[in-house]
Amino acid sequence: MMVDLNTLLTVCLYILGIILLIVLIVLGIKCIRVLGKVDKIVDNVDEKVTSLDGLFGIVDKVTDGIVLASDSIISGGTDLLSRIFNRKKKEDDIDV
Repeated sequence: MMVDLNTLLTVCLYILGIILLIVLIVLGIKCIRVLGKVDKIVDNVDEKVTSLDGLFGIVDKVTDGIVLASDSIISGGTDLLSRIFNRKKKEDDIDV
């Protein structure tokens, strides 16, 4: 009776191992297919991003020009205001 139970348990373990191996093979094949599809999607997105790269370069140059112009205007305005206030201080010092 013991020999039959040991044989039965080993046969059950072998069968479960074979089933597990088959399931893992199927899952591996499905993962490979999914990775292939993901690779195609990533390539498609990469192509679209590179096509928009020129547009982003133009936008970058335009924003740099706007920043340069606004910095020049702000710098000129602050210089003008500082000259106006410095003249008033000098006039007040001369009156006293």
